[in-house]
This record gives sequence, structure tokens and C-alpha cells, in this order.
Amino acid sequence: MSLEIEPVAQHSLPRQIADQIRQAIIDGSLKADDRLPTEGELAVRYQVSRPTIREALKRLGAQNLIRSRRGPTGGTFINRPSAMDLSDALTSATTLLVSMDAFSMEDIAQTRLLLESNCLRLAAKHISEAQLELLQRELEQQQDTTLAPEQFCASDVRFHRLIAEAADNALLSFIMFSVIEALQPISNMVTSRYMERSVIIDQHTRILNALQQKNGDLACEVLAEQVSYLTEMTHQAKRNKLGSSA
Repeated sequence: MSLEIEPVAQHSLPRQIADQIRQAIIDGSLKADDRLPTEGELAVRYQVSRPTIREALKRLGAQNLIRSRRGPTGGTFINRPSAMDLSDALTSATTLLVSMDAFSMEDIAQTRLLLESNCLRLAAKHISEAQLELLQRELEQQQDTTLAPEQFCASDVRFHRLIAEAADNALLSFIMFSVIEALQPISNMVTSRYMERSVIIDQHTRILNALQQKNGDLACEVLAEQVSYLTEMTHQAKRNKLGSSA
């Protein structure tokens, strides 16, 4: 194990220490299952208090980069985060930024359209009968008129996650999962009072039909229609909100 210790400034010490350890993991100086020095040893090396080290380790733990184990062979060890862990972290960060209006609706719509269009074209080539069946089940659930808005939105998210999975590209699916989980629920809940479910269901039906026909271009055309529709509904929701608060 090799851990380079660099002096840190006095402001935001826990964050800087956590960033140094995280960088050591990224560049390979620290590897999965390596044991970190104890809190006391780290405090001496960094010339900070133990509570500061404890806070830095909490930051790393929140990112699932380290794990603790008790007992004679215990200690703090470098974790091997799974793709799901990293996707969850990316989703959380993206959700926070979206909720703070860090991105415009145009940015969100364009990003989703670019990424999911690629997913659809790949899915048209690789989708299995089992995956088509799962999409059909989600579509049937969406057609249930007694479905609560949050249940409809959850089914919508699952529908688009299935498309990302069917692309059969691990990295693209990883990125797309984060986009879907972060952006779509917010977009759906904003527009749920304004969008017509029948429009979404019709669009999903045509996307499914296009995938059944292995026609990626047609599926992309329908997706573009859906993204445009949802963007307009979001703008309408914001206009109405501004009007009611005036």
C-alpha cells in the first residue's frame, strides 16, 4: 500500500483529506482491500485532529469507497464499489443539481434525447424477446386507469431503464440509468398535472412496436416527439406556477 501524505490547508480539512485518499484510490496507490492507517495514525500524518479524520472517513464511506470491520483483524479497508454504487452516487449528484435548477430544461431534454436515441438504436439490434415482454408488461400497467400518478411515473422510469438495458452496452447503460433516475421522476412529477397519460402511452406503444420491428430510427423519432411534448408540458407547468404566484 502506498499513500502519499500532502499538507492540507486549514479550510475544509475533512474534504481535502477525503479527496487525497480518493485520488490515491483512483491512481492505484490504494487498491481494493488495502487497510488504511488507524484514525490516530492518519491524524498524526496529516497533523489534524482525530474528529477531522473521522469526518473525512465518513465522506469516503458515504461514497462507498471504504468499509469498516471490527475485531482483531478489523480496521478500515478500501472498498471495491460496484457499478450500481457509482450509478447511485451519480444519480444523487445529478438529482441535487437538477432540483437546484443548475440545468435548463433544454439542456436536460437535449441530453436525454442524445443518450436515449443511441440506446434505442442499439436496442433495436440487441433486444431480446424477454426484454420486449417486460416492456409490454410496463405498457399494460400504464394503461391501468386506477394507477396513481407516482405509480405511473415509476412504470415510466422502468420502461426507459429497460430500453437502456436492452442496448447491451454497459457504459452507456450506466450513464443512462443515472440520467433516467435523476431527470425523469422530476420531469414526470412536474408535468403529471398537465400531461395526458394517453399521449405517453401512445408514444410508448409506438416505441415498443418500432423495437419489435428492429427499427431504431422510427423509435428515435417517437422518442424525440415524447421529449418535445414533456418539455412543453414542463414549460407550461412553470408558466402556471409563475402566474399563480404573481
